[in-house]
Order: sequence, then C-alpha cells, then structure tokens
Amino acid sequence: MAIHRFDIASLAATPWKNGGGVTREIVCSPPGAGVDRFDWRVSIATIDRPGPFSAFDGVDRVIMLLDGAGVRLHSRDGRIDHRLDAPHAPFAFDGGVPLDCDLLGGASTDFNVMSRRGRLRADVDVLHERTDTAPAAHGLLLALRGSWRLNDLDCEAGSGVWWDGEPSSWQVEPRESAAALVAVRFTASGN
Repeated sequence: MAIHRFDIASLAATPWKNGGGVTREIVCSPPGAGVDRFDWRVSIATIDRPGPFSAFDGVDRVIMLLDGAGVRLHSRDGRIDHRLDAPHAPFAFDGGVPLDCDLLGGASTDFNVMSRRGRLRADVDVLHERTDTAPAAHGLLLALRGSWRLNDLDCEAGSGVWWDGEPSSWQVEPRESAAALVAVRFTASGN
C-alpha cells in the first residue's frame, strides 16, 4: 500500500473565487477529479472575511477549527446555526445546504473533510492517547499538536499521512502529553 506523507506548510494555497480565503488541498480522490467529481477530499482552509460558504450537493462535510477565533455557519432556513469556536471539535453537516459564514474575530484556519454521499462515509476523531485504528481503505492522519509515532513513522505537528485504495490500520502513539492527532477514516456507505 502506498503511504503519502505531507506537511501543511508545503501545500500550495489556492484563493477562493469569492476572495474570502484560501484552500490548501491535502488530497482529493480519485486524483484529478476536481471539486465536482471527487469521492473524498481533505483540505485546510483559511477564512479571511465573512460571506457565502461553498455548497456541494450530494456531499457530507466535517469541519473543525484549527486556529483563530472561529466562524459562525448559518443557513437562511435556520436548519444550521453553529458556532465553530472550539478548536479540534469536528462538526458534521450536509454540504449541499447553502450557508453564510460570519467571522467571530479575525481570520481562522479550518480542517475540512468531504465525502460523496452514497459512496463513502467519513469518521473524524481527535485522539490524545495511544490508539489502534480500525482498518479503512482510505484515510488520513494529521498531527495537530506534539510528536506522534504512526506505526513505524515519526510525525510532528502540522504533518501527517494519507492512503487510498487498500485497507490499512494504524497504531498511533503520542510522544508527549497534550498531543493531539486527527484521524479520518472513509468507509463504504452502509458499513
């Protein structure tokens, strides 16, 4: 199985069409699928100003604050009204619902997970202690704070690994107290 390592600092930043921020894509599968045809996608986004949030019909989303004061996500019909202001607390929602985004302070940086409904389901967990993850054919591990041992790989904050296509399980172990790691597993819908 191919394991792909990444470091957030080395990811290219792509400005949003509405000028409200930038995205750093970690992985989009299948490769080259783009935002209309992916099965799953993981990225880091920096939100600089209030405005509409991109809607993705047929996509389930999970967003998590990494840095900054956060944002308030709200739909015009009132179905969604959520303050994303606690770091490392995943929030799942229907990506097809049109949302507006208000800044709760200055710019914020968020971790974003998207999965195509009916194909895959994303499980997003923030870990703080030694854990054995269940096997998944697709997934990603990102060290949020501290150093981690991922199977036989060392990983520092801001870096991680992703895999696609072959089931893999991981033994993750923090190297220091107060460490945090986000584990994303994609499984077939209905599993």
